[in-house]
Amino acid sequence: MDRNEITKIVEEIIKERIREAIESYVEEREIRLKEISLIERVIRVEEELKRLREVEAERFEAIAQRFEAIDRRFEALQKELNNRFEAIAQRFEAIDRRFEAIDRRFEAINARFEALQKEMNTRFEALQKEMNTRFEALQKEMNTRFEAMNTRFEAINTRFEAIERRFTFMQWFMTAGFTIVTVLIALFGILAQR
Repeated sequence: MDRNEITKIVEEIIKERIREAIESYVEEREIRLKEISLIERVIRVEEELKRLREVEAERFEAIAQRFEAIDRRFEALQKELNNRFEAIAQRFEAIDRRFEAIDRRFEAINARFEALQKEMNTRFEALQKEMNTRFEALQKEMNTRFEAMNTRFEAINTRFEAIERRFTFMQWFMTAGFTIVTVLIALFGILAQR
C-alpha cells in the first residue's frame, strides 16, 4: 500500500470516530437539557403548590373571621334579648307594684268598692292571659329563630366537610402526580445511562 491509501484509510477512521464522538456528545447534551427542563417544571409545580397552600390558608382565615363575626352577632342578639326580657320583667314589676297600691286602696275602701274590685280582678286575669299568650308567642318565635340558626350552622358544617373531602382528593392527586413525575425522571435517568 502506498502512503496516500493509508492516509485515506486513517482519515476515514478518524472521521468515523469523530462523528461517533460528536453524536454521543450531542445525545448526552439533549438528555441533560431534558432533565434540566423537567427539574424546572417540577420547581414551577412546587411553587404553584406553595401558592395554592397560601391561598387556601387565606380562605380558611376568611372563614374563621366570618365565624367570629357570626359569634359576635349572636352575642349581640343574646344581649339584646336579655335586655328585652329585663325590660319586660321591669314592666311586670311595675305592674305588680301598681296593683299592690291599688290593693291597699281597695282594702281601705273595701266595702264601698267590692264590685269594682271584682271587675279589676277579671281585667287583671284577662291581662295576665294576654301577657301569657304574648310571652308564649315570643318564646315560639325565639325557638324558630334558634332552630334556623342551628340549620345554618349545620349547613356550614356540611360545607366544611365538603372542603375537607376536596383537600383529601387534592392531596391524593398531588401525591399521584409527584409519584408519576418521579417515576418518569427515574425512567429518563435509566434510559440516559443506556
